[in-house]
Amino acid sequence: MDPTVALALIRMAAADRTLPLWGRPSDAALVRLGLDALLAGVDVFSLPLLAGLAHGEYGEARELFDQVVAELDLLPQTPEELAEARWTAARWWARRIVTHELDPLEGARLICWEVAAELGYPAELKPLVTLVEAADRPDDDRPPPEPDPDGIIRAARALLAPEPREPLG
Repeated sequence: MDPTVALALIRMAAADRTLPLWGRPSDAALVRLGLDALLAGVDVFSLPLLAGLAHGEYGEARELFDQVVAELDLLPQTPEELAEARWTAARWWARRIVTHELDPLEGARLICWEVAAELGYPAELKPLVTLVEAADRPDDDRPPPEPDPDGIIRAARALLAPEPREPLG
């Protein structure tokens, strides 16, 4: 993870803090984001405090996370900034799928739920969404289908492929 990805994930979590309680990041997730950001080289005063919380101190995570967000000056965020953060996260998860650092179905679900659903299911993410839906929506009369990890890896690789450019001249 690099600082850009860490900030994208923090930006996404900050936006999710406004969701109903069941949709908000957990205290443990906020501490993990803090630790990941610290290890990625993000440097603000409250970040080590958030990242260093022990399990019994997780009750302080939300307040410290809010301090980190304020110190990073991430709020208020525009819809464009949040969308770019989601695309950054999608590309990072896709890279991790392709390099076998992340289970293909788990990574595709993250991209589907945290990015595609929030961005209105853009065409670039349709192959991954289709594969997740196939794995997660079994026919009532049949056992759940096996996920297609090779298909997910191909779709993740396609997401990372540079866009074709018009020839110059």
